[in-house]
Amino acid sequence: MQIWFGKAVMKSKTNLVLLAAIAGASCASKPELPPVIKADKPFAAGGSIEMQLDGGDYIVRAGQDERIRVSFAGNTGNAAADLGANGMHANLAIRDTPHSNFRATVEVPATADLTVHLTGGNLQVAAITGNKDIDSKAGNVEISIPNSNDYGTVEAAVKAGNLDAGPFGDSGSGLSPRLKWSGPGKYTLRASLGAGNLELKH
Repeated sequence: MQIWFGKAVMKSKTNLVLLAAIAGASCASKPELPPVIKADKPFAAGGSIEMQLDGGDYIVRAGQDERIRVSFAGNTGNAAADLGANGMHANLAIRDTPHSNFRATVEVPATADLTVHLTGGNLQVAAITGNKDIDSKAGNVEISIPNSNDYGTVEAAVKAGNLDAGPFGDSGSGLSPRLKWSGPGKYTLRASLGAGNLELKH
């Protein structure tokens, strides 16, 4: 009787181990869900858009139409997007983001003035025509500049880290690298970063 009981316990433990292994494998192989649209509103080209972004990885790019469209991916947790538009001005706030693997894509009209305040993370701003005022406390910021001659004033600064000025020529690293540049265009670009890498690129 004791021998049978011991075998039963061992068999039960073996089954538990197998079940745990199967569950772990199914979790590890679980495919990531596709991006989910969280906000979508019509917005005319040429307007101004202000964004307040909690920490995460963000892409801001030109959409296919005159709309502001926000989608979340990765670990979305309790993150929320509040989007309001009134005439030629829009406000977007993305808040309560998780501490890891949160990603968001913000699509805007191809011509728009952008103001972006990011608490920290990674930000890519694709080729969008217009004025730009961008700041982040820490992380990596990449801003695409399709034509440097579109800009009349460019100012960029990093408190600690790297500044790659790309088409504007001046780069530096360490403490407080800065860039001031004047050109023939009508747009203004201001970018500041607390700590990390700031890149202006073609």
